[in-house]
Amino acid sequence: MTGAIEAAVADVASWLTGAAGEPVPVGPPRDDPGGGLTVWPLELRPGRQTATGGAAREPYRFVVRLLVSGGGPAALPALDRVLAAATTSGRPELVLATGDPALWRALGVAPRPALLLDVPARIDRPVPVAPPVRHPLRLRQLGMRTLDGRVVGPQDQPLAAVRVELVDTAQATETDTAGRFRLTGVPHDPDAPEAPVRIRLVGAGRVHTAELDPDGDHLIVVRAPD
Repeated sequence: MTGAIEAAVADVASWLTGAAGEPVPVGPPRDDPGGGLTVWPLELRPGRQTATGGAAREPYRFVVRLLVSGGGPAALPALDRVLAAATTSGRPELVLATGDPALWRALGVAPRPALLLDVPARIDRPVPVAPPVRHPLRLRQLGMRTLDGRVVGPQDQPLAAVRVELVDTAQATETDTAGRFRLTGVPHDPDAPEAPVRIRLVGAGRVHTAELDPDGDHLIVVRAPD
């Protein structure tokens, strides 16, 4: 299976062969005075992503930057033809920015005239197939209840200004000076009346999760850990 990077490099190598009038292999620059051009991927750059609604997933877009260079004076006519073809057609995008000596030192060759080509690439992201529905659709209406509680700490001292969150919902409140709180709109499933209510306590730089019995006492006492 050919990947997005491999396909982009192969397409550019084919285009370069046509533009230069001679084969352009994929490989790093080489010190061969009688050799021709080579093309070599240098880096990947992020491309402009597009957003879409609905179930469709846009491809991930990026840019493959390739170095086109020759091994000596014999490669200059071919490089000249590639430069003319790229500037005439406007594709692939041409970048004249390869004069950094550090690049050539890293590649282990002497500095030489070269071109950078930026080639767009993409990775398609298919939409996951939804599992088939094997049972009839069932609609239920959940009831809502109010949950009154009190948060205490060591020696049952009330804890004030503690944020009390109803897990997996946007419902939240804070305890008062007596440590009391009230959560409204707590879902109640008639098919599972004994299901615990999960709350999250946030305060004093600590987070604690507790499960409460909704059918317990009228006032539920939550003891925060020491």
